[in-house]
Amino acid sequence: MAHVREYTLKPLGAAGDAAPACTKNHSVPGFMFSNGGFSGNLYHDYTDVLVPLFISTHQFKGRVKFLLSGMKPWWVAKFTPFFQQLTRYDVIDVDNDQEVHCFPRILIGATFHKDMGVDPRRSPGHVSVVDFKRALRRAFGLEREAASRGGATGTGKPRLLIISRRGSRRFLNERDMARAAAEAGFEVRVAEPDQHTDMATFAKLVNSADVMIGVHGAGLTNMVFLPRGAVLIQVVPFGGLEWLTSVTFKDPAADMEVNYMDYNVKLEESSLIDQYPRNHQVLTDPYAVHKQGWDALKTAYLDKQNIRVDLDRFKATLQEAMSRLP
Repeated sequence: MAHVREYTLKPLGAAGDAAPACTKNHSVPGFMFSNGGFSGNLYHDYTDVLVPLFISTHQFKGRVKFLLSGMKPWWVAKFTPFFQQLTRYDVIDVDNDQEVHCFPRILIGATFHKDMGVDPRRSPGHVSVVDFKRALRRAFGLEREAASRGGATGTGKPRLLIISRRGSRRFLNERDMARAAAEAGFEVRVAEPDQHTDMATFAKLVNSADVMIGVHGAGLTNMVFLPRGAVLIQVVPFGGLEWLTSVTFKDPAADMEVNYMDYNVKLEESSLIDQYPRNHQVLTDPYAVHKQGWDALKTAYLDKQNIRVDLDRFKATLQEAMSRLP
């Protein structure tokens, strides 16, 4: 919250200060929000900003003006196609704009329901996260609605997308995985998204996939672009992290019409086995490490762990994923 600017609401008129003269009058409502905090991390872009923004403003059908605090021009440019699904107007940089804007009414702050999700019982118009995905598909021109065992053409091979990572939690035998997947009957793509990835290009790649696999991390947020009925395989690092991986990706998947599978890393597949003695607490008692707090957990299991997938287990997992495809 140190990176989120605080604004004060002041009453004007009889009970308060005199209102300054309007320099810009608007005939539509204003909506003010922030992209401070953790935005820039793709998971937080969606769960903290974009999904709540959709919940709060879709009902205006474009007749609303966005006032953005903490504006990062590169961030706005990245998501402009999505903003254009919600507003007909340019985003106002409220921190630096010198105008006195007068709106018929204004909403301050977005409504949050749950991580990467929408509660249709509480949302205006009872929209769901499927409607959010539909808006994304329109924004980025994604034509593929449903996954298939026959791939994009319906008569070919299903496509497997391996989400690669360069830093921690990377696959140490990625090439072997790709080879094994090809032998299992998949057309394979390997890609590594980062802050500079062109959203539209990467969205189209994800939308072309029938199965997507990756180690727990922000890259899996791209599940929002998967077609209906696709399979998401989250590789859960060693260390008792199921609670974390559930709330971030497992729980939202069903509402997004995505089939979810876990691949829980065994100690023998983790690089931690080479970093610690076999009797070390990090290996023998992960929950004791959890009790030391988030920083201890993150350092041990997220920042310092890479994975060498057992290829026999991997092939069995791919066979199950294939069987789940429509």
